[in-house]
Amino acid sequence: MSNFTKQFIQKIPKTDLHLHLDGSLRLPTLIEMAKTGGIELPSYEEVGLNQLVFKPRYANLREYLAGFAYTTAVLQNTENLERAAFELAEDSHKEGVRYIEVRLAPQLHVTHATEIGGIVRSVFQGLETAKKQFNTSVGEDDLPFEYGIIVCGMRQFNRQMSPYYERLLNRSGSASPRYCYARASLALVREALKLRDDGLPIVGFDLAGEEAGYPAIHHKAAFQLAHRHFLRKTVHAGEAYGPESIFQAITECHANRIGHGTFLFSEAAIKLKSIKNKKRYIAQLSEYIANQRITIEVCPTSNLQTIPEFKTLKDHPIQKMINHGLSVSIGTDNRLISHTTVSKELQLLTEHLTLTESQFRDLVLAGFKRSFFPAPYGEKRAYVRRAIALYDRLTTQHLGAAHQTEVTSV
Repeated sequence: MSNFTKQFIQKIPKTDLHLHLDGSLRLPTLIEMAKTGGIELPSYEEVGLNQLVFKPRYANLREYLAGFAYTTAVLQNTENLERAAFELAEDSHKEGVRYIEVRLAPQLHVTHATEIGGIVRSVFQGLETAKKQFNTSVGEDDLPFEYGIIVCGMRQFNRQMSPYYERLLNRSGSASPRYCYARASLALVREALKLRDDGLPIVGFDLAGEEAGYPAIHHKAAFQLAHRHFLRKTVHAGEAYGPESIFQAITECHANRIGHGTFLFSEAAIKLKSIKNKKRYIAQLSEYIANQRITIEVCPTSNLQTIPEFKTLKDHPIQKMINHGLSVSIGTDNRLISHTTVSKELQLLTEHLTLTESQFRDLVLAGFKRSFFPAPYGEKRAYVRRAIALYDRLTTQHLGAAHQTEVTSV
């Protein structure tokens, strides 16, 4: 894999299917927005914020998520959301990423003066402006920039960080918080379907937030509604819990893709006492995922930050996922909080894993093939074929004709 230089990785067409808007602000933009909006930060210097908040490693997922208190705080007005969306598209485009699916949790940004539809439309405007700018002239040696929006429900969230959830929980009376968050997810899917039918590129519904103790099945009604109306589903699962969480996402929530899936192969992470033969359970689950081409959205740097037992990427199960023939795409998760890009993630893989040229090609192109592309299948097929042709052409130019790979069908 040493032939795949940083220059080559930067140049090839790439995707980012697991990309949270509120975790991917530019750091100078975050500071500027906070100063303008009178929002208190632990530091107003980039070095200070990186030392205090956006650190290289965290004790666990909960600590990692604490930084969202500051990013969501500055993104609670439509102007800032539109700007953040544009800058995220711009940063992605600059490193050769040509398709992104931006994850947005609208209910974290809703205030007393805004509503879900306005929040999503602001993000749409930022992304659409970027797309029109980038696609003014696209030559044969490039690929048009495209995007989709995935709306995220939350398993639970600090009510002080979200006026929407604070209001919802305060009005809940004797109802459990679990019921309130599930009801919020159902309301979000209803609104997302309306926005999609109005022409916005809403391509999927996701469930994010703390995983352990907050199973996805609580949000089953929201996933069922999305499923009945042909809205694709992805679930953060197996990030901070075991294989049962992934199983539940697939069987109860109809997940088309899985976010992270980090503990897929971990027998020690299985908690259900009813699972007697853990080895067989994992083998059957992973085989089902492989056969059904349920793509796992792997975010290597993010996982290394939140899982203390992972010292290097060699401790991560991504090599095992690839060797088992699973469909794997590489995402950034949160470009700011993880200080990363898609190019950096791919470079990390080439330095720490044992990958054939074919396997590396599959990782890059899986994002195009398994995307929730916001257009009819025929248009997606043409776009994917164009991405494949461009990748293979660049490979030939970089490595020579001997390395050209036969283009496979989509």
